[in-house]
Amino acid sequence: MLLVLLLLLSIAFIVLATARLNLHPFLALLITAFGFGILSGMPLADVVKSVNEGFGGTIGSIGIVIIAGTIIGIFLEKSGGAFRLAAGILRITGERNAPLAMSVMGYLVSIPVFCDSGFVILSSLNKAVARRAGISLAATAIALSLGLYATHTMVPPTPGPVAAAGILGADLGLVILWGMAIGAVATAAGWLFAILFAARVPIDPYRPDEDPARDAPQADADAPSAGKALVPIAVPILLIVLRSIAELPAKPFGTGGLVPVLSFLGQPVVALLIGVGLALMLPKRLTREMLSTSGWVGQAVIDAAIIITITGAGGAFGKVLQNSGIAKIIGESLASANLGIWLPFLVAAGIKTAQGSSTVAIITTAGLTAPLLPALGLDSDTAKALVTVAIGAGAMVVSHANDSFFWVVTQFSNMTTRDGYRLQTLGTLVQGTVGALAVWAAAALVL
Repeated sequence: MLLVLLLLLSIAFIVLATARLNLHPFLALLITAFGFGILSGMPLADVVKSVNEGFGGTIGSIGIVIIAGTIIGIFLEKSGGAFRLAAGILRITGERNAPLAMSVMGYLVSIPVFCDSGFVILSSLNKAVARRAGISLAATAIALSLGLYATHTMVPPTPGPVAAAGILGADLGLVILWGMAIGAVATAAGWLFAILFAARVPIDPYRPDEDPARDAPQADADAPSAGKALVPIAVPILLIVLRSIAELPAKPFGTGGLVPVLSFLGQPVVALLIGVGLALMLPKRLTREMLSTSGWVGQAVIDAAIIITITGAGGAFGKVLQNSGIAKIIGESLASANLGIWLPFLVAAGIKTAQGSSTVAIITTAGLTAPLLPALGLDSDTAKALVTVAIGAGAMVVSHANDSFFWVVTQFSNMTTRDGYRLQTLGTLVQGTVGALAVWAAAALVL
């Protein structure tokens, strides 16, 4: 019982430290890792060893992947490729289906691009589309924000799901497959929420002080085409998925020379580095400045460093939990409670709601959940992938005032705070819950 109490106090401390005291999640997680280890009675030398092994092991497995994914996202954003990709989707769906177009844009763009950046990039296009379609900005804005949120929390190479997969030891290809499938279901729920509920809230696309002609999106003549912009996203995902398929026990590709090649190219590090190479082709003219420490690559490395350090601290905390013996105690208790795949969802939802950051919620929950998987009967490859996606679904629930994305959506969409709670907060609750139900249904079928 002491270990269980310590775990509850640890979660409470992480939430309080990050949400109320504004402590950086890296410090909060590291302090909690040492504090839990010492107070649980672990030998002091083992506490230090566990922290070092957890931190180093986690970063060693996913550090380069996170950096590579962030570089791809920055090049898509800075080159104008993300905007072109969005405009191409709009041409396919048509302006009459503007909310659907925005949902699809969000779903695709947020696979490599952070949802905050994706919403800012597409905000001007979103306003222009709502004006041309003659509908409330609330419908397109919420469709876009929820589409962005689905893949941001569920589909690698977004850093959160990559980090969770690394901590849980999940196969990245399976996480992508399940994440894209469950994410599509969640995005559909978000789209329905946007057209059935958000569309009823009248919000003019432009404030009285805004000039629609001035703020209308202008495509950069040097921006890559939509097809070209899609390549750095699609190729790494395809390679990772092909590797997972090739290594299935049924050996669908046989045992010849193709399998070792796919196994190599589909390694997440290799696939994402290939994606980086393809992303370098997006600018019309690649300059040395873009590749410098102060350029696009430098910015991406700095952005990725924050995620990597938090991820490493989450891994350290998870390793301490694993070595403390709490996994057996809690695992047996939770197994009898029959929470199953709902456990990671509920833990992630609680942490997300309390402190705001989806990435922190994903990483912290993965660290807490990893030692419990065998006792819960969720230690197969497919189960680990579904647990990763379930954590992502929980990390959507809910976006409110302590979440930076909440303010990005409301401020760029002419919403009041009350509108934000009625639309963004309620929408993320609906979408995350539907995502969790989809994970539960998938687990019932395949586990």
